[in-house]
Amino acid sequence: MSTTLWVLLVAVVVIGALAQRIPALRPYLEKESLAAFFLGVSSGFPYAMIGATLTTRLAQDGIDKKTVTAFTLAFLVYNLKVFWAWIVDGVRLPLLGRLGQRVSWMLVAGIAVIAAVINLALVDPTADIAATATAAILVGIAGATFDIVIDAYRIETLKPYQLGVGSGMSQYGWRIGSAGAGALALVVAARAGWDSAYIACAAFAIPAMITALLLGEPSRHRDPVEKKGLVEVWKSIAGPFAEFFQRNGAWLVLAFILVHKIGDTLANLTFRLLFDDLGFSNDEIAIYDVGVGFWAYLIGIFIGGIAYAKMGLKRSVLLALVLMGVSNFSFAALAAAGHSNLGMAAAIGFENTASGFGGVVVVAYFSALCDLRFTAAQYALISAGASVIGRFVTGTTAGAIIEQMGYVQFYLLTTVLAVPGIVLFWWMSRTGLVDAAMGTAGGGNDGDPETPH
Repeated sequence: MSTTLWVLLVAVVVIGALAQRIPALRPYLEKESLAAFFLGVSSGFPYAMIGATLTTRLAQDGIDKKTVTAFTLAFLVYNLKVFWAWIVDGVRLPLLGRLGQRVSWMLVAGIAVIAAVINLALVDPTADIAATATAAILVGIAGATFDIVIDAYRIETLKPYQLGVGSGMSQYGWRIGSAGAGALALVVAARAGWDSAYIACAAFAIPAMITALLLGEPSRHRDPVEKKGLVEVWKSIAGPFAEFFQRNGAWLVLAFILVHKIGDTLANLTFRLLFDDLGFSNDEIAIYDVGVGFWAYLIGIFIGGIAYAKMGLKRSVLLALVLMGVSNFSFAALAAAGHSNLGMAAAIGFENTASGFGGVVVVAYFSALCDLRFTAAQYALISAGASVIGRFVTGTTAGAIIEQMGYVQFYLLTTVLAVPGIVLFWWMSRTGLVDAAMGTAGGGNDGDPETPH
């Protein structure tokens, strides 16, 4: 962990020096882009705590596959965040509210995440699986609320021309937070137990909280209207959805959001089961899944940023969808090959490069869909819809499907499931619906340069 941090520190210094000579790098060092990076660090770690890390913990404790995959239902809480995201937009917190709407909620959500992760650290899956499930759900609730605030803060801080770079920096941060917490958990767990591992990882919530305190309220945040009665409260809840669905092609955009990542989500939430069944050790997982995957993801983000600038939003998103679909095939090949460090490195490398690429361009597209009056609520709707089907299928049937079909056929199935999203986005691009459904966060009504379409 310390080695990774030193490498990152050196990288920042080198990039800072190069930025003085290479103008193209300067946008990455703007305060808004750096803020997106640190927000991403804190956003990524709760995912790791109830994702791959918890899967490894449960598998090593001897919990059966069906129960392990059922725990991915904790992620469904992230998909339900749309129902309370309006609170982050419209409810002013007492006392802390003086710091600003976004800043105050960032502090409260960050503290909630820390408390929830420590609570998960203190439960024993072998003694009480129900208590463990409850603790995981609480991490999901706190993490989802943290994400609502982080996403709104990021979108409202970034100017339209910064959405591509900012999305890339956010994905860099997300991967560092997720991989860093995952690696730290594995290393600490091997030496001091899983309880100490989770407690140590709780510190990853701090970067976003410090960022909000240092930068203050986002420059594009629009103050919420004070709520005085039930009618006004209802408008604050319904308004974000009404505005979105009044746009031309909004229902097709929502359909794309729902289906584009089914195969990718279904595959990603089962990787650690595959690694465990193939006999990979914690150290091998840390080296290849976390280590190789980490650097491959960063490379993918870099390529995605270049593609977004050179190809434009529509073509870069379409390419990302194809790459993410094909990446699932690499795990079918790994499952067929068996325990192979080279095979694991290749599969993880390709998958994370594709995910990094897609993270930049797809997140930029989703950010541009938001109306700045309802940033938290609308991005919650979009981000929740992006993985709800895959998470539900994983939590309810993935373990049984793997046991019935085997890993090879399972990952081939996830590859096929990527096709509908690719076809739908291609059709939306050809008919102009991608442009027609853009929100004000994309620059339409701000007078700032627009993101590339």
